[in-house]
Amino acid sequence: MNSEQLTQILQEAFPDAEVAVTGQAGKFDLRIVDDQFEGKRSVARQQAVYAPLNSYIASGAVHAVTIRAMTKAEWRKASLFGA
Repeated sequence: MNSEQLTQILQEAFPDAEVAVTGQAGKFDLRIVDDQFEGKRSVARQQAVYAPLNSYIASGAVHAVTIRAMTKAEWRKASLFGA
């Protein structure tokens, strides 16, 4: 599994999102910016991101992920402050 493949999987799961994936060797950093996360707590956001990845995690193709799931407004704010 590479970052391009993982980006495609997440883009299919979150068609209106801005998806950015970096990493290699099964360890990836994910940023998904989508307004569907509005009003959801961190755990619910992470569960939504893990859902399309579960089979890849189970197979070992994806070993570890760091997830940043946020709304567009949260991303704009984070970008202004260099987060």
